[in-house]
Amino acid sequence: MSTPAETRRGRAGVRRLSKDELEVWQAFLRAHALVTRRLEADLLAEHGLPLATYDVLVQLVSAPQRRLRMTELADRVMLSRSGLTRLVDRLEREGLVERTACRSDARGFFAVLTDEGYSRLRAASPTHLRGVRQHAVGWLSPTERRQLRDLLARMGD
Repeated sequence: MSTPAETRRGRAGVRRLSKDELEVWQAFLRAHALVTRRLEADLLAEHGLPLATYDVLVQLVSAPQRRLRMTELADRVMLSRSGLTRLVDRLEREGLVERTACRSDARGFFAVLTDEGYSRLRAASPTHLRGVRQHAVGWLSPTERRQLRDLLARMGD
């Protein structure tokens, strides 16, 4: 049987989340999942692009020479290294990305955005931007957007 202290702290000695903390955490997770699902649905319906593919293409177009080391790309997207490798394999087969060897590291490779990848990204960008406004930020006032930005930045520190 648990003692009152164990109930408050949990069995591992870590204090449980308060009702308020739990509600904030769950709301954050729900919002993230909902927005992500909606953005992906829009991109798939209009362009046949999963959100992870769009993210990779955005990271590459923003990089010098439209290329990133695979390790750096993995750090920038929300995928494991093996998940990114599988995705880049598929994107390479689709002609959106190509891999080139790194001259300074025989084991390293760059993912490079192709012209076709750039074209697909340009076509999909209006859909994504419209979705971000519609599903995530457009209904917030400028003050609320600044507040949310500041709170999320603190969370990410």
